[in-house]
Amino acid sequence: METDGIEAYVRRYVEETAAAIRPEYLPRAVARIVPIFLQARAEGRTLFFFGNGGSASTASHFVVDIGKATLRGDHRRFRCLALVDNVPTVTAWANDADYAVVFAEQLAALAVPGDVAVGISGSGNSPNILAAMEKARQMGLATIGLTGMGGGRLRELVDVPVVVPSNSMQHVEDAHLLLCHLLTAYLRDEAPPVDPG
Repeated sequence: METDGIEAYVRRYVEETAAAIRPEYLPRAVARIVPIFLQARAEGRTLFFFGNGGSASTASHFVVDIGKATLRGDHRRFRCLALVDNVPTVTAWANDADYAVVFAEQLAALAVPGDVAVGISGSGNSPNILAAMEKARQMGLATIGLTGMGGGRLRELVDVPVVVPSNSMQHVEDAHLLLCHLLTAYLRDEAPPVDPG
């Protein structure tokens, strides 16, 4: 097997991914998201995460990491839920109503003002992510959107848009996972713990 072509491809891929995570948007995003998450934790609010396809797995990954890996001693935990994980509920809404409402309807049932909605869409134009963010805004939730490819409509619908400067879905998703781990590490290592109350 010829390896020169593979090695060149790998180097190019890594360089393109690095270019997508170098700009200043990343520290600015962390600086805006951390206070929202910490306020939600202090007030006992819930963080809701959702996305489609690879972004659905990123939403689940976020919940695992923020819910478990940020725990310090006996201090208050983050309340968080991935709306993609209740497959029967997702399929019921998709079958009986429309796939565009699978996350919005769950927010309508579960969320209260002061909660946080985190929508993940590589293009920023997924109809069910947009519908969920519109519902979240109507309900008084803080809204965060992780996207790329210029941001799409999601960029204008959220309080904190995080737009990866890339038109490659793979590099956008790489950056979203990096942000997941970066936020988790910061919240674990640097953010002050909150006593249960």
